[in-house]
Amino acid sequence: MHKAINLLWAGKKLLFAASIATLALTGTSRAQCDNCTNEDPKQILLKLIDETNSPYLTQSPQNLMMMDDNPAYFVVDDGEALFAEKRGPKKVTLEQCDFGKGPGVLDGAYAEMPRYFKDTGKVMHLETRLLHCMKTIQGFSGDDKALKNKNEIRALMAYIGARSNGYKWNPPMDHPLEKAMRDAGEVMFYRRASLLDFSCNTCHGDTGKKIRASVLPSVKEPKEWTKAVSWPARRVGRATNARTPSQRLGGCNWQMRNGKINGRSDAAIAMFSFWTDAARGEPAILPDLKR
Repeated sequence: MHKAINLLWAGKKLLFAASIATLALTGTSRAQCDNCTNEDPKQILLKLIDETNSPYLTQSPQNLMMMDDNPAYFVVDDGEALFAEKRGPKKVTLEQCDFGKGPGVLDGAYAEMPRYFKDTGKVMHLETRLLHCMKTIQGFSGDDKALKNKNEIRALMAYIGARSNGYKWNPPMDHPLEKAMRDAGEVMFYRRASLLDFSCNTCHGDTGKKIRASVLPSVKEPKEWTKAVSWPARRVGRATNARTPSQRLGGCNWQMRNGKINGRSDAAIAMFSFWTDAARGEPAILPDLKR
């Protein structure tokens, strides 16, 4: 059994390496992109550590050792298969979905979200845009199980997100609604509330703060913050193989004893707008492996 599992992992690593090599040979290769890098998630993290020696980035050498065998790669593969599968009443793939860089263009798209979409008149993040395309392109309705299948949604987000690995966070701020969302997210980030009178800034306002033994990332340090906001990601110790930004936001609100937040709401999108803007210019680490 153990031998079979080891062979499976070895095959997974070879497939992932092959997919990166394939990207390097295509017309949209990362080698030809001024806003991205060919480095895998572990290499990106190692470079950030060399540049900063951050107590947050260096706190888990065990995680660093495990990044090559991140179980989230399985979820990415599941998402790739779902993305290319003809599904829904219209029996079509998601390959015509526009995530902001044109129909079917995924490389770097997630790193430039949330963003304003003219066809909806809204600022959308990855999850809401994905659901929009599943409805408008594939024909799913609000009651369809596919829109409520959390494992499939996570897989699709993990795949689309992984296509932005190494791309610098660069959410657009050209439309007034994009700026308004970012500003609203900033207000939410610094607003103290609820029983503990905490804000997001209480934990993330300075470098080196801790909860018990865990060092926390600082929103003021983009090289730390890029790892903090690089979701979907595998979180060690969790049963699921990938967790979304919405789940991370929900977890933070629970820890602060705030009320539940709908991860597909404008409030969540505003927070994500501020998150990604704070990491601007630093490479996304996708999929990441979290403590």
